Amino acid sequence: MKPLNNTEALTVLTESITQIVPDADFAQVGPDDRIRDVLELDSLDFLSLVESLSARTGVRIDEEDYPELTTLSDATRFLVARSKDSRSPAQ
Repeated sequence: MKPLNNTEALTVLTESITQIVPDADFAQVGPDDRIRDVLELDSLDFLSLVESLSARTGVRIDEEDYPELTTLSDATRFLVARSKDSRSPAQ
């Protein structure tokens, strides 16, 4: 997949969250708010989010990367940077 820009990464992120929490109100989520807290994502929901992001972007997301997915801003930065770093699909 081609490298993502900020807008594309945020779109993938919000669409992936919406698959897990269909009634997610992003008006309540500030860019630096903890996504899991505000949207009440449990561990299984978070793992589903990680899987969705990886599948949709081709970015490999390991467990040590999870802290990079804490806020919308953090996750967007992570996806943009990682999509530029990994020009090959997730393995």
